Amino acid sequence: MKNIVSPGSTTGPYFPREFSDGNEDLTERDGQTARGQHIFLTGRVLELGAKPTWNMVLEIWQPDAQGIFRHSLDSRCAQADPGFAGWGRARTDQDGWYRFKTVVPGAFTDGANVRSPHINCAVLGIGLTRRLVTTIFFSDTPDAVSDPVLDSVSDPALRHRLFAQRDASLDSGGIPAYRFDVILRGAGETPFFVD
Repeated sequence: MKNIVSPGSTTGPYFPREFSDGNEDLTERDGQTARGQHIFLTGRVLELGAKPTWNMVLEIWQPDAQGIFRHSLDSRCAQADPGFAGWGRARTDQDGWYRFKTVVPGAFTDGANVRSPHINCAVLGIGLTRRLVTTIFFSDTPDAVSDPVLDSVSDPALRHRLFAQRDASLDSGGIPAYRFDVILRGAGETPFFVD
């Protein structure tokens, strides 16, 4: 029997506001403020033909500024920044924009591998049959970055799609902004990884 994907098989179409609203700021936790360089991570989620997507949910999880994940699988978890949440959710508006307030992540040591500063990102929404997972890297010199996940992408143009770009036009309140657009299909599609 052949499986047919139907609208009932998608991750959307509806996410109540409570699912994401109030989770966009990773820099305040239990009355404490995160250490490190605070930034805005912002961008648009676009479909084929640069069509904006509305009500898509992005979920991010990342190490703090010292490269420590707030998770029991990180052996240094007890040393994690108490003011940093480590994960957040945001939804896209009618023009496809999302925005997180977070910190520039530190390099993370995963066993023998040193991971380049990065943020893990999942995208959920109408029309998707599973969550899409990508990684957002931070570096002023993308061609010099070596990372086990990034190294799995051989095409230089696709590798560059995985780097957030500094965008001063999106700064707010003295906090620098980095832009990362998620392209779901077509030219310039964001590389996604098997979850």
